[in-house]
Amino acid sequence: MNQSRPKVKKSRALGIALTPKAVKYFESRPYPPGEHGRGRKQNSDYKVRLLEKQRLRAQYDISETQMRRAYDRARKVEGKTGDALIVELERRLDALVLRAGFARTIYQARQMVVHGHIEVNGRKVDRPSFRVRPDDVVTVRERSRDKTPFQVAREGGWAGDGEAPKYLQVNLQALAFRLDREPNRREIPVICEEQLVVEYYAR
Repeated sequence: MNQSRPKVKKSRALGIALTPKAVKYFESRPYPPGEHGRGRKQNSDYKVRLLEKQRLRAQYDISETQMRRAYDRARKVEGKTGDALIVELERRLDALVLRAGFARTIYQARQMVVHGHIEVNGRKVDRPSFRVRPDDVVTVRERSRDKTPFQVAREGGWAGDGEAPKYLQVNLQALAFRLDREPNRREIPVICEEQLVVEYYAR
């Protein structure tokens, strides 16, 4: 899927709101874009699985290669591969920056990491795919804290009404958080029937 597609159109195509701005559009027009979007049906098992895989990829804004790598790692974990896949993706640094309330969207979270504003255990990390481990402490770098997005984050502007997931201990005033433990699938706020994704890759 073309990563540069407008986010609203992409949200409607996938059936999920990928940004806060897309929510109101999606609520009023919850069907795929295009002239025939309203009547379009996903009628084959393959298409259903493909759509679910694309939905998951879009929520983490990752490439097919990154998704495949995460799936391959998840297959080696004991227990349900689908649960392990979501946990694997959730441990990405950009995903946790978003969950902690430092960013409004996954796209903004990724930019923050890529532009060198984030450090893990006191060391700058500019790879969004960096896998955070339990007890790792993630902070906004000292020189970046006066930038507007982080001032908004400090005031809770990106956190909305929701609390941070239970696997994170967040201090917005300090612009810091810690991954207390590995997340459980049921705590991770992504919309996905992960078994369909597993079936897509296992075919």
